[in-house]
Amino acid sequence: MLSRVFKVLFMWLPLALLPAKTVANSENVWAVWKQEGVHAIMRHATAPGFGDPEHFTLGRCDTQRNLNETGRQEARALGETIRKQGIALSAVYSSQWCRCLDTAKELRLGKVQELPALNSFFRDRSHSENQTAALKKHIAALGPTEKILYVTHQVNTTALTGVYPASGQVILFKLGQNGEIQVVGTINSD
Repeated sequence: MLSRVFKVLFMWLPLALLPAKTVANSENVWAVWKQEGVHAIMRHATAPGFGDPEHFTLGRCDTQRNLNETGRQEARALGETIRKQGIALSAVYSSQWCRCLDTAKELRLGKVQELPALNSFFRDRSHSENQTAALKKHIAALGPTEKILYVTHQVNTTALTGVYPASGQVILFKLGQNGEIQVVGTINSD
């Protein structure tokens, strides 16, 4: 288990150290999010622990690492801030993991839809490329006036954006003409 932790850190730490050239938690970030073609992906709110228990079962929250009360409060506060800033979402998509679904529901920003491409591949990195490609395909199929929030995991967010997000952090992005994801801002949960 410990060797797996070091392997994960070795793989993703360099990305976390890259300088962020984005707008973070300023008045301007909300204006950026309102722009056409800008969507958001966020890491689930605080869920103490690391990874998932060995007996993890999809659809059974009692077998998973879940949000604590702090995480639930973070999600509710972020949702309230998003509403106050006038961000009108077309849809909220979530990983099928309970901590992501609960984060998405606690945001109270609309009906939450499960999207398997957002499921964690922390345990099996061989799924990273296919899931990230499926998510990019989903994004590419969006209409020009749609505004989407995706709730997922650190590994998925990093694979898509190159950003290593904190719990509850929102990464704003748009799809470039070449099909690449362009990060345009970040919103911290605090």
